[in-house]
Amino acid sequence: MAKTDVSGLSQLGQAVAQPASPEEAALEKVPASHAGTKYVVRFTAPEFTSLCPMTGQPDFAHIVIDYIPRDWLVESKSLKLFLTSFRNHGAFHEDCTIDIAKRLVALLDPEWLRIGAYWYPRGGIPIDVFWQTGPAPDGVWIPDQGVAPYRGRG
Repeated sequence: MAKTDVSGLSQLGQAVAQPASPEEAALEKVPASHAGTKYVVRFTAPEFTSLCPMTGQPDFAHIVIDYIPRDWLVESKSLKLFLTSFRNHGAFHEDCTIDIAKRLVALLDPEWLRIGAYWYPRGGIPIDVFWQTGPAPDGVWIPDQGVAPYRGRG
């Protein structure tokens, strides 16, 4: 069985302070032990929070990130710290979503990545943001993200 090399990590197994902003958050990666094998890695953050840049009010989202690794995997503790660094960060829904995706693509150079950000309504309108690097590769099972569209009381 393959063993993942974690020797270059600075956060895993350590007490780490919460980053004050996404820019300060250190995303880390580890070698993909199964390079050359096409499989999907999914991270789900059902309690993502950020701040409205205009009002300072909290915004909440259910975020699903799917990617097909090439040579690297994102280290999950660093991803959690990165995602929670948005808690006091003021940005529009679209900016948060795309910034997360682009940061992961820059770190990992995955074969494919998609993000679905299902934002809870504020002001009566939910805003859902979706992005992917391109068409999904053939021959890989990519499940539905499983987040129902907002229906209100209907």
